[in-house]
Amino acid sequence: MVLTLSGGAFGQARYTISGTVKDSTNGETLIGASILSKEAKTGTATNSYGFYSITLPVGQYRIEFTSVGYSTIVKNIDLKANLQIDVDLPSKVQSLQEVKIVDKSVGGANARNIEMSVNRLDIKTIQKLPALLGEVDIVKSLQFLPGVSQVGEGSSGFNVRGGSVGQNLVLLDEAPVYNSSHMLGFFSVFNPDAVKDVKLYKGAIPSQFGGRTSAVLDVRLKEGNMKKTEVEGGVGFIFSRLSVQGPLVKDKSSFLIAARRSYIDAVASAVTGDKFGLNFYDVTLKSNYIINDKNRVYLSGFLGRDNFGLSDDAKFNWGNKSATLRWNSLITNKLFSNVSAIFSEYNYNLAFNQDANNQYAWHSSIANYVIKPDFSYFISARSEIKFGFEGSYYRFNPSNTKGITNGEPVDNSLERKYALEMAAYASHQWQVTPRLEIQYGFRFSRFNYLGPGTAATYNDTIPGKRRTVVREKHYERGQTIASYQNPEPRFSLKFGIDDQKSVKASYSRTAQYVQFISNTTASNPLNVWTPSTNNLKPTVADQYTLGYFMTIGTTGMYEASVETFYKKSVNEVDYINGAELLSNKYLEGDLLSGKGRAYGLELYLQKKKGDLTGWVSYTLSRSELKIEGINKGNWYAARFDQTHNLKVVGSYTINPQWSATADFVYTTGTPTTYPNQRIVSQGYLIPYNSNESRNDIRVSSYHRLDLSIRMEGNPLRRNGVPRKNRDYWVFSIYNVYGRKNTFSEYFLQSTQRVTANTPLQADAHRVAIIGTMVPSVSYNFKF
Repeated sequence: MVLTLSGGAFGQARYTISGTVKDSTNGETLIGASILSKEAKTGTATNSYGFYSITLPVGQYRIEFTSVGYSTIVKNIDLKANLQIDVDLPSKVQSLQEVKIVDKSVGGANARNIEMSVNRLDIKTIQKLPALLGEVDIVKSLQFLPGVSQVGEGSSGFNVRGGSVGQNLVLLDEAPVYNSSHMLGFFSVFNPDAVKDVKLYKGAIPSQFGGRTSAVLDVRLKEGNMKKTEVEGGVGFIFSRLSVQGPLVKDKSSFLIAARRSYIDAVASAVTGDKFGLNFYDVTLKSNYIINDKNRVYLSGFLGRDNFGLSDDAKFNWGNKSATLRWNSLITNKLFSNVSAIFSEYNYNLAFNQDANNQYAWHSSIANYVIKPDFSYFISARSEIKFGFEGSYYRFNPSNTKGITNGEPVDNSLERKYALEMAAYASHQWQVTPRLEIQYGFRFSRFNYLGPGTAATYNDTIPGKRRTVVREKHYERGQTIASYQNPEPRFSLKFGIDDQKSVKASYSRTAQYVQFISNTTASNPLNVWTPSTNNLKPTVADQYTLGYFMTIGTTGMYEASVETFYKKSVNEVDYINGAELLSNKYLEGDLLSGKGRAYGLELYLQKKKGDLTGWVSYTLSRSELKIEGINKGNWYAARFDQTHNLKVVGSYTINPQWSATADFVYTTGTPTTYPNQRIVSQGYLIPYNSNESRNDIRVSSYHRLDLSIRMEGNPLRRNGVPRKNRDYWVFSIYNVYGRKNTFSEYFLQSTQRVTANTPLQADAHRVAIIGTMVPSVSYNFKF
């Protein structure tokens, strides 16, 4: 990141100041901390690993180190040679003796930063939001941002700018997460006690990210306190959580262990006396070691699982596991590298046991192994180059299905699939003039669908109907069955009108080679991931954005933005009516592909300071598909299309111990399809829909109000002595006025009496996941 205030200073000799910016209380590196020189009228910011580098002419400087929520440190520097300066920033309630501390905020970052279509959520802000059953949730919090939506309560994941859930790249310490939800979508897999930074890219996606066409959610874990041991946790209605972090070797190495476990099953069993198998757990781990002042290694991992079953004879479970090994190295004072080795897997299991002669077990999974060396070269305070390589090997297990039927063993397993995705990328961020900044980049990706496996060729039949296999061909291990490659250019531009106003524009092309197959109302644990094949081409999307950004007031009290976007795509996937997605050897015969488009306007206003803080976001958008064989080949609304999306969040600090937060959500109802045909068989009415129309009717609008009150424990003991531990209570009400928001609708034969003169009728039924007010209380502590 490059920040320039105005002008510049030049000399014959130039030297580099570089280092790491950390939190003084725990040694955590700070992402996005600003380093400013008023004499040179320029600056920079720390990267995702807390590293910075700034090159200036010989001279004397007052360098300011700042970050949101921390006091500013000013260091006087006589620059005569390259320097490495590591800085520990204190929170605003602390003080240091060896440096000067200025409690001053730097406004205008929203307008000065070249980033657009990017949102960063602070964990402290997330913790204040009212949440279902009082449990803080990172993914749910994202839905209060412009351009972000959800199909409804109980649906996992999130939709960004007209894209599906499966078109979001979700990363946890660089490891891809294929199902980001617990409890069928009510909670996310990210433990807030372990999360350090959350950043969402909705457009202008940097070239180091690829593989998805809608958005990138980059979640970074805490590194562990290097100064002292801390214990943090909470107790709620649904689950409890506990995290422990501390130094292994003080100021040298640290660890973090965070765990959660729900207890719905234990409570239900105690109340009813019956076995009730509904629970989830997750464990997040992180450790790091400072080899020397130029090298550092990190090891992080995640293990999470959901279990659902009403008896030992019917069980269903699913979960993620991942591991990331990273090596940060300061090769020179201008060249920084990060090399990552990553493993990630998502799997689910079904088991039914009627008796010894009738049993059924099903296992499905996707796993990938990634190696990614990434480099940053800081040419000057106004110029930075990033480049790297990424290789990812995939293993798909669509269905390992075995059982016993009437005493006879049955094996309906499908072949595993394999693929290799590779990409090389580079980008250059350049401050051309004090007002004009550009970032241009290029990513070249290649995908190989590999053997061993059998590739089918399908006939071309009537559009919208199931295709049949013409021939099949077997490939040996390592043979290429199909390959694709795509150039993916990226470009961003910022023109600063002044220090507080700017106009930004961007263009990005992205390619997605791994497809998320789902024809349900919202994603669920049984959804299928499959590679691009000889029949299924990768989705490629082009997105254009234009925005106006403004900081209001010299202290940065308010920030506002207006963004418009237009996205077009090819090879979008949809399905014939009655498509069979699970355990279907010839799944591709049920898939259709065509074009997509999404466009909209996003408005955002945020108040960042004062007793009353919060924001208002409004999105006006459309998301449409055009696929031959569906809706007579005309454009139709995507299932997750929402024309209007309004979010209001407000938080008021009553006094140091009490604060209140409220949020309100209003969205247009999502599209659905009603039956337009009927079959009567043996006195039963069966409504169904032809491919002549799809998503031509909307369910009722969604709106909801939530409230919460937070009560902090007294921070002082008697006689003004600070307490070692901190705790707080959260009292919240989700869905204050008990709105029964429609999740989906279905039709069943009417139960009314039928006579010879009265034909069979179908009644519409509405499904509301949460149709009442939900109060909750949770207790949280830290010591």
